[in-house]
Amino acid sequence: MNEEQVHDFTLSKEEILEEVMNEYGKEVLYIAYSYVKDHSLAEDIAQEVFVRFYQRYDSFRGDSSLKTWIIRIAINQSKDHLKKWETRKLLFTNKLSEWIQESRSRWPESQTIHREMGRELHSRLLSLPIKYREVLFLYYYDELKITEIAECLEININTAKTRLKTGKEKLQKMYPKGVHHDG
Repeated sequence: MNEEQVHDFTLSKEEILEEVMNEYGKEVLYIAYSYVKDHSLAEDIAQEVFVRFYQRYDSFRGDSSLKTWIIRIAINQSKDHLKKWETRKLLFTNKLSEWIQESRSRWPESQTIHREMGRELHSRLLSLPIKYREVLFLYYYDELKITEIAECLEININTAKTRLKTGKEKLQKMYPKGVHHDG
């Protein structure tokens, strides 16, 4: 969905919501998952994001791109969810590690090394502190520019650059010396 479609007054609010969900649904889900590390919770948060988008669509001024605005909503919803859990002092388990363990035991021998390395990288990325994880995720998975990341996270551009650099370094330290990995 492009910015012109957002301001296309011939589309109903429901049609715009459907377009936005189709265009950004996976990204919103991935962002939520990167925070809560639980697929079902991420799905709930993604639904909340699109409800919030629908409720606040009329207030979108176009100061940022639609993608940046929706990602900002997703980040805020994810952080709000974590705060709720923290205030109730409830712990949630890391379903990802369980899923990876179960998946590995069922993978056929012919599975490519590249795919396993990708899952390993993903798992290690999720083990980083959130301030590095979110920047790396937005940079590599959502392919946002540093300025867009800074805007989404409401941080200084230099802070975003530093977190990206530090996050890369922390991720590299998780790999033993001499082991080749992509990324």
